[in-house]
Amino acid sequence: MRATKSVTAYEVHAEGEQGTCYLGSVFDVPGLTAREKLRYLNEVDDTVRRELALEPRGRPQASANLVFPSTDPQAHAGFLIMQADRAHAMSGSNTICVVTALLETGAVPMHEPETEVVLETAAGLVRTVATCRDGKCERVTLDGVPSFVEALDVQLDVPGVGIVPVDIAYGGCYYVLVRSEALGLQLTRQAARDVVELGERVFAAAQEQVKVQHPTIPEIDFLSYTMVIGDDDPANGSLRGATVLSGRVDRSPCGTGNSARLAMMHARGLAKPGDRFTARSLIDSEFGVEFVGTTTLGDRPAVLPRISGRGWLFGMRTATVDPTDPYPKGFTLTDLWGRNG
Repeated sequence: MRATKSVTAYEVHAEGEQGTCYLGSVFDVPGLTAREKLRYLNEVDDTVRRELALEPRGRPQASANLVFPSTDPQAHAGFLIMQADRAHAMSGSNTICVVTALLETGAVPMHEPETEVVLETAAGLVRTVATCRDGKCERVTLDGVPSFVEALDVQLDVPGVGIVPVDIAYGGCYYVLVRSEALGLQLTRQAARDVVELGERVFAAAQEQVKVQHPTIPEIDFLSYTMVIGDDDPANGSLRGATVLSGRVDRSPCGTGNSARLAMMHARGLAKPGDRFTARSLIDSEFGVEFVGTTTLGDRPAVLPRISGRGWLFGMRTATVDPTDPYPKGFTLTDLWGRNG
């Protein structure tokens, strides 16, 4: 093996959703801050994303988390989420994966019973508290970024479906929120393929018909995902949803998606500060969702979400790029990667 680049990859999952964590990576991205790095990957050169997130080093069921030293003195580290389509600003499940990897590998010293870890993301600083015992990070609770509604009751013209009402909300990245009944879906394991196919149609329509711009972060001006919501009972604290990404369904309940959803629920009078919910995915994994309070972001009312869930470090490997490898920048195919294949 003749590797021009080599890095240790730590395999972690948060409530079923896999996030590969690259710590101390030689796969560097220019930029002093996470926002500058995000802009570079999405607008200048996406080589590092393609090298690590796509086949053969990446796989569709896992995000690639690039962890790097932060220039913010408050943060223990910074990270970017790299997926098939682009780099993204923030992710709840991947925050849980990164914190778990940092603590269980010793990159950040673990203190029992709780360890505070602050991460720099392109969406802002994310403060977390990890519950720790016997060298294991048992649960991560994170204070999400201020989350807000961009637009309610947008009437999307979805080819092959018709007019579909959706809400556009931000929870660390922008979501298209659509009710399952509007698509004729039930949120079950057996419906996962249908959820993906219809969710991708909705997302493609939204990309053409909806424009977004974060009020204080110029780099965040794009939609990230569709979240299909339904089969829930907010009055009893139960939420169910499925986020569609890269030809598949998020295995976790989705932290940023539920943050965006919380903002939508507050705007519709369905949630108030102090409320607590249990969000469930299609595999019935769970995140705690808490409505901590309200704030403003620019001129927009926003909610302060708190997400909690568990992560497991389940493996490690060495990722390399050989100079004779014919696919140094990776590849995708639609059989596994959906619209991004």
